Amino acid sequence: MAASSTYEGFSAEERAAMKDHAKEQKQAVRRGSQADKAAEAERDVLAKIAELDDADRVMAERVHEVVRTNVPELAPKLWYGMPAYALDGKIVCFFQSAAKFKARYATLGFSDLAQLDEGDMWAAGFALAKVTPEVEQRIAALVKQAVS
Repeated sequence: MAASSTYEGFSAEERAAMKDHAKEQKQAVRRGSQADKAAEAERDVLAKIAELDDADRVMAERVHEVVRTNVPELAPKLWYGMPAYALDGKIVCFFQSAAKFKARYATLGFSDLAQLDEGDMWAAGFALAKVTPEVEQRIAALVKQAVS
């Protein structure tokens, strides 16, 4: 059977992520002061991390701790239903669970705002199979560089 060249639309996982993002935008508008928004956004991120399956949850907890410890100016917030970290309201990096998109690894991704430039080509996403102490050190260095 030949592969179809017609557009099949978004996957169920992609549609769910878009719905999550719309919900996050609506919640952000309804929140009160900046301090309230920040506290609620962090609670939302921690709640989302707690919902993840075991392997993703453990990695997301470690990524969260590394980011918050090493670059406290990055504010946690949900982005397409996943933990993300923003500077002045703009996403710099994010954690994407393996289970959400049925991938074989989780991803630590960086937006175009991250200062990771290395010549004419550089990585903007990193596969995470396990967060070891060495991986934590690399994440810390990348996140620090991203906001430098």
